[in-house]
Amino acid sequence: MNQQDQISKSHAGKRQHLAALGDARADAHLPSRGAAPRRSTSRTLDIDRHVGTRIRERRIMLGLTQQQLADLIGVTYQQAHKYERGINRVSAGRLFEIAQVLSVPVNYFFDGLDDESGRSISPRERMCLELARNFALIPNERHQEALSQLARVLASV
Repeated sequence: MNQQDQISKSHAGKRQHLAALGDARADAHLPSRGAAPRRSTSRTLDIDRHVGTRIRERRIMLGLTQQQLADLIGVTYQQAHKYERGINRVSAGRLFEIAQVLSVPVNYFFDGLDDESGRSISPRERMCLELARNFALIPNERHQEALSQLARVLASV
């Protein structure tokens, strides 16, 4: 009997023992052969993408690059990218850390989730995000103030 067979036999014995005792943990922590991995539902994936989109929007509003965000939360650039695209799920602890770095409450990432039906960012929203990012990149505070005053004047016309 090889080592894998011995391990499987050992796990089977533990399952039988726990099941005989009426313990609900009979299969909970023991690996099983051929068990299919759980797949996320479409709704779960939509939520992951929504959270990622909100992370990206806020990062851009603050004028941060993905690399800067990654450095601030202690992950690689690739991981930050995967969070923003909804490819990798953000854990609760990591989401809390991201919220602190981006100066927003955790629930910010879930805002608009109920009324969103798979819509993409409109051209106007994209332009606003780009404007916010470019504004944050202006190094001269006087230039930022001048641009802000220009926007106020144009808005009142």
